[in-house]
Amino acid sequence: MNQTVRTAGLLGLSLLLLTVPVARAQTPAQNSLPRTSVANAQYTVSGYVKDANNGEGLIGVSVFVKETGTGAVTNNYGFYAVTLPAGSYNLVVSFVGFKKQTIPVTLSAQNVRTDVELAEEGRDLQEVVVKADREEDNVKKIEMSVNKIDVRTIQRVPALLGEVDVVRAIQLLPGVTTVGEGATGFNVRGGNIDQNLVLLDEAPVYNSSHLFGFFSVFNPDAVKDVKLIKGGIPSLYGGRISSILDVRLKEGNSKKPELNGGIGLIFSRLSYERPLFKGKGSFIVAGRRSYADVLAQPFLRGDLKGSSFYFYDLTAKANYRINDKNTVFLSGYMGRDVFGSDFGFNWGNKTASLRWNHVFNDKLFLNTTAFYSNYDYTLDTDLKRKEENRNDYFRWKSKIINYSIKPDFTLFLKNNTVTFGGQSILYDFEPGTATAASAGVVRSFGLESKFALENALYIGNEQQVSSRLQLQYGLRYSLFNYIGPGESYEFQTDMPAGQRRFPILSQTRKYSRGETIKTYGNWEPRFSAKYELTENSSLKMSYNRLAQYLHLVSNTTAATPLDVWTPSTNNIKPQIADQIAAGYFRNLKDGRDNTYEVSVELYYKWLQNQLDYIDGADLLLNKYLEGDLLAGKGRAYGAEFFVKKNTGVVNGWVSYTLGKTERQVTGINGGNWFASRFDRRHTLNTVLLIDPRRGDGSPKRWNFSTTFVVSSGTPATFPTNRFDYQGYVVPHNAENSRNNYRIPVYHRLDFAATLKGKVRPGKKKEDSWVFSVYNLYARKNPFSVFFRQEPPTYVDVPRSTELGDTRRLNVTNNTQAVRYSVFATVIPSVTYNFKF
Repeated sequence: MNQTVRTAGLLGLSLLLLTVPVARAQTPAQNSLPRTSVANAQYTVSGYVKDANNGEGLIGVSVFVKETGTGAVTNNYGFYAVTLPAGSYNLVVSFVGFKKQTIPVTLSAQNVRTDVELAEEGRDLQEVVVKADREEDNVKKIEMSVNKIDVRTIQRVPALLGEVDVVRAIQLLPGVTTVGEGATGFNVRGGNIDQNLVLLDEAPVYNSSHLFGFFSVFNPDAVKDVKLIKGGIPSLYGGRISSILDVRLKEGNSKKPELNGGIGLIFSRLSYERPLFKGKGSFIVAGRRSYADVLAQPFLRGDLKGSSFYFYDLTAKANYRINDKNTVFLSGYMGRDVFGSDFGFNWGNKTASLRWNHVFNDKLFLNTTAFYSNYDYTLDTDLKRKEENRNDYFRWKSKIINYSIKPDFTLFLKNNTVTFGGQSILYDFEPGTATAASAGVVRSFGLESKFALENALYIGNEQQVSSRLQLQYGLRYSLFNYIGPGESYEFQTDMPAGQRRFPILSQTRKYSRGETIKTYGNWEPRFSAKYELTENSSLKMSYNRLAQYLHLVSNTTAATPLDVWTPSTNNIKPQIADQIAAGYFRNLKDGRDNTYEVSVELYYKWLQNQLDYIDGADLLLNKYLEGDLLAGKGRAYGAEFFVKKNTGVVNGWVSYTLGKTERQVTGINGGNWFASRFDRRHTLNTVLLIDPRRGDGSPKRWNFSTTFVVSSGTPATFPTNRFDYQGYVVPHNAENSRNNYRIPVYHRLDFAATLKGKVRPGKKKEDSWVFSVYNLYARKNPFSVFFRQEPPTYVDVPRSTELGDTRRLNVTNNTQAVRYSVFATVIPSVTYNFKF
């Protein structure tokens, strides 16, 4: 067996062995754990922090030791641990939107288990929660280039057609952009959409959008936590080079049954959650479906009769607490978009995650995750007829499937939190299989599946060096094997890239199942540091290197659901990114107890092995696609400014990003640097949340919100001159330049007003009406600009003075630049939300 296969197998085996529990003493009682055998009498207080209303574990809760000035933060499952010398202490447990608790703890003869339940400060509290932590955590946490948005805040942001949207909400944060309305995915600090690792309960989601990017796949009624990491990425994460969007689902109400829903103009949603097994478990089920197609059917005529254009999704999660040491979780997602008439396509994601939490002792915590992810799409030329009644049609399918196991350990030590573990992922790529029928004769063809195995091991540590200095450092090693069965291709490489018009195949080689075709390995160091200048200000810096072995093949203006995923091969090298960032963070207070968070971050990113294409590249069902690809380098750099007001009648945030992202590819743009398609030089986002109050300070039934967005236009390639030939205009780019112009500036104003239902004693129902207006002043924002020739105007001119005959001559030969706008008008909506 090949040496690399043996190495991959050993890494995979090591991951399985990591999940096996070590021998341990009998499970202790809940309120006391075995006494630690530390010579200097160190003891540990640990436990879970949960929401008192529904039993959900709370992520990112601050557990602060008042006497020492140290503490901990709960992990993704609400678990914390703090190690201290013997003595009496007060633990201050705080989380924005919840009542702060101070819990006395005495450590004298043994470790202590202390579980905490936090109560909400009030259902009418409308704080903006862009980071759901203590107010001072902006300064005191080592995290930088990280944004967390509470679901309650996302629900306040004005939304297109009234549908609350996670992805559109994060686009209001610094460093996050999109190429335009109706574009799939999002871009972070100059990265492409495939460079974002989007996780739903740790399972990757390959297309995070419904309806071509107008809505996201995340049902807000089922989402508990949203975290975007743009830099300083811990060694726990890998596989993408721009960002991590970590979305965690609710676990379900373990206290009482709960029904939530909403009815909008074109779609509705419903969720149900309740306890299981006498409170030892719980579950949640949430579903959505659009019904614009149903409402439009009576008005469709001709070829449009019977058209389909809708999406649906179903999200579910259940958990069961076996005992104080073990909890299991099972979650899943299934969603699909259908669009078309006689010709159309559909696409969708499926994910499933099985997780096991195990507490070995008061200091060692394990989460093991096994997940399945499947993204597929289908292109069909005849959607209306059943397949058995079709004589002429064409159908094309493509998909990518993942299987993975991922053990993650957390070791809580004094002044140190150590994380270590690994991951093994098996990839199955089906670039495209097609079936064509003509006069009832069916023929199948397509591309062979590709397979790959990715393994990784990592270790990291967060260390409190002193009261002012904190470090986070780690190392990740990733090993990627492109394996058989399959073929590898070698192409002629002595021809300059600028002269290549089609690939020249020089050699083909076949590989059997499991045989290694190509192996890549990368060390990925991570480092972050924070130094507190004062109680209210700090400096932070970070460096990370990341490797990405997957590539999204697309040469359209914006990515579409029909783009193809491909692994790194013998011809396609993995993408590599090195990023450094530095920032200044400060908290401010005025005389009226209003609090503000202010931050400025600078970043610079170097990118390797960025894909581009030769002129005339054929991307669809192309067996020799790798020969059409070019590899170059990239760079992205900029500054992000962020100001957030946390409290008061008017709160919200303002973010401004000054950024630049470029590419350099031999054979394109004369070998010179050029702006990438998703480069936006200036981006300004403003979010205001307004909560009117009565004279006694209580909130009124109405609240309001508004967003204003303005950004530079994205680059585009325009012709520099033209040829006129017999009345026809042929555009031409004389310099063969790439992205030499920009489309006009983008700006938009949205507004929403919410009317809450009356609160009556003993009333269990909560409801509200949300009235929103998208694109309030009807701005015609251009998504793209294209050129067309004006209709000709002919006149008769004399052909010959002697003969007196005439000829027709086109006297107008003008070219028009046409702006295409996705939304060119005001879009009002109304939604009714309810909760029982």
